[in-house]
Amino acid sequence: MARILIIDDSPTELKKLTGMLERLGHQVLRAANGGDGVALARQEKPDAVLMDIVMPGMNGFQATRQLTKDGSTATIPIIIITSKDQETDRVWGARQGAQAYLTKPFEESALVAALQNVLVG
Repeated sequence: MARILIIDDSPTELKKLTGMLERLGHQVLRAANGGDGVALARQEKPDAVLMDIVMPGMNGFQATRQLTKDGSTATIPIIIITSKDQETDRVWGARQGAQAYLTKPFEESALVAALQNVLVG
């Protein structure tokens, strides 16, 4: 299956997402903040990134923008997963280059559908 990078500062969310993805047969990479996530994505070239927005230091919008503007990572699809549920956040996420936007809490089926959409393309 796919190699998925989770960028989220919440240990609870990292554990929950890791469990879901591993049950689905995916290999999981993890980063606890935007800066580390960008560096790991550049190094490992995952098949997709699950990106939180609210993180210390570099937030998810900034990290998404860096990844989509970098030629070495621009083709990696990014799914934003956040508690920010405003339409302006969704629009801003898309403008930064995210291909999908899920709000917490979400159903596992929504994550599966988003991943299928971005991985099959």
